[in-house]
Amino acid sequence: MTSTLDLKKINKTIKIFAAVQCALVALLVFMAVQFQVKLQSIGRGSQFMTGVVVSFVVQLVLFYPIFRFAAKEANRDFSVIGRDLSKEETKAFIKQKRWADVIKISVFGFFFIFFMALKASTPPVVMSVIYYSFILTILTYLQCYNFAIKRCKREQTN
Repeated sequence: MTSTLDLKKINKTIKIFAAVQCALVALLVFMAVQFQVKLQSIGRGSQFMTGVVVSFVVQLVLFYPIFRFAAKEANRDFSVIGRDLSKEETKAFIKQKRWADVIKISVFGFFFIFFMALKASTPPVVMSVIYYSFILTILTYLQCYNFAIKRCKREQTN
């Protein structure tokens, strides 16, 4: 059996993640401006920074679990480079990858359902915290994965 993952594929993944990160940062800035305008139009402009700070605190709380998860995924992906996997190793790799995908989909689903469950009467500052936290969670995962892959590359060359 041929190698499941090669360095070219990982480099392509890093480039795709970089493009997605740029798009997400642009979306985050655009929506931040929209939330700021909305808050100012209803006379609560001072709450904008409250939403930003609360989102930052949420990201601080979530950073370590996201970092560990992304590092584990990066190490798993990097560990199979240039190796021929046996049938059992391939099954284990696919099972680990499937569980990681289930976790990512669950987090996405949580934010989506939570965001959709809120009523239109929900204060914009609450909506902004949820939105910022969602986008920042994705950005954190992508950054941590890229960092972990680059660290694996650096360790391999040493």
